[in-house]
Amino acid sequence: MVNERKRLKKIKKKKRRRRILFGLFVFSLLLLVSCLGYASFLMHKAESVINKSYEEIRNDNGKHLDPKKDNFSVLFIGIDDSKSRNFKSDTRSDALLLATFNAKDKSVKMVSIPRDSYVYIPCKDKYDKITHAHAYGGVKCTVESIEDLFDIHIDYYVKMNFYAFMDVVDALGGIKVEVPYDIKEKDSEDHRNAIVLKKGVHTLNGEEALALARTRKKDNDIERGKRQQEILKAILKKASKASSITKYDDVIEAVGNNMKTNLTFDDIKSLIYYVTSRKNIHIESLQLKGTDQNDGVYYYQLDEESVQEVADTLRKQLGSSDE
Repeated sequence: MVNERKRLKKIKKKKRRRRILFGLFVFSLLLLVSCLGYASFLMHKAESVINKSYEEIRNDNGKHLDPKKDNFSVLFIGIDDSKSRNFKSDTRSDALLLATFNAKDKSVKMVSIPRDSYVYIPCKDKYDKITHAHAYGGVKCTVESIEDLFDIHIDYYVKMNFYAFMDVVDALGGIKVEVPYDIKEKDSEDHRNAIVLKKGVHTLNGEEALALARTRKKDNDIERGKRQQEILKAILKKASKASSITKYDDVIEAVGNNMKTNLTFDDIKSLIYYVTSRKNIHIESLQLKGTDQNDGVYYYQLDEESVQEVADTLRKQLGSSDE
């Protein structure tokens, strides 16, 4: 009987942790902020930061979704950008993650798109690596390329650069993660071999965590995607500790200075509500299959059947399936 209670308690804790982690991932620690003694100050600051970060990319004919009750999609874009590159508008995307939410089923389905995936780029009317879409036409071109790939409509986007990532890690006092092998990687300003990491579990600062998230010299985009997920978990684990509460002011500042989104502050609060108000929300990660190709230039050739399966799943999730 005692063992059964422990088992149920463990399951309950696991479900609660999953809801909190995903809420944090969705956006800027607002869930935890709302529980703090100085929440009023932080919420006001967060609202100010989000308002400054707001940027629309197209006119959807006045369409407005309510994340509390509507199905919707969010594209998270990590940008390969830094001061040494002068924050140019033609920077490439380094990480792409599409999340779709279904209100009725209380579920979330996510898929990462490898940066070297060879896809059709509508704004240039040609096939190229998905990472180049942002260089060709910014967020709008990236969104349209992924919409074409999966035949879906993307409602929202959140774009962040290297500095948001590094500043959040540093604001939290570093994160503890496993380095899978010895690494020599360039830093955020492209200085070669500036970051040296040894295999094993280490507490990494922002620059070091970025190097681990970016490297793929000994494997590929798929493995890098897995590392990025582990780094994200480490960030969220550190952020959820009571000792990190006093650092949220710096975290919000770090995110806001290096982010653009078409989510309003009210949208974000509704999105957090969507995740945390559902006790049995189901989160599933989808995988795109493909093969490495090199005809003088490396690219990742997506498997057509895999793309179709993922596309069908996403369309059904958004309620736009032909089935």
